[in-house]
Amino acid sequence: MKACPVCKSPYGYALSDEQYACPECNHEWNPNEVVEEDAFVVKDSNGNVLEDGDSVIVIKDLKVKGASNPVKAGTKVKNIRLVDGDHNIDCRIDGFGAMGLKSEFVRKA
Repeated sequence: MKACPVCKSPYGYALSDEQYACPECNHEWNPNEVVEEDAFVVKDSNGNVLEDGDSVIVIKDLKVKGASNPVKAGTKVKNIRLVDGDHNIDCRIDGFGAMGLKSEFVRKA
């Protein structure tokens, strides 16, 4: 048994020497073929693809733990870095320092 590459079900079974199938999602695959991973894509609130080094604008007031003031809507953030996790943008905001933002609260500048 091999895990399905699509749904991660552990119940994949052999159809032949070179083919496997998943009983849960009906996906068929050859485990000997090299499968390229999907590229890490982060999109802003409007659906524009973001890249490292882009500038973004905050679209909503965001409360910050430990700070008396929120990050105001309209704040421009330069030179972002994309990361994988619950917050997909690492950046530095003037007056706040290093911070993680969710891409759903920014738009590309």
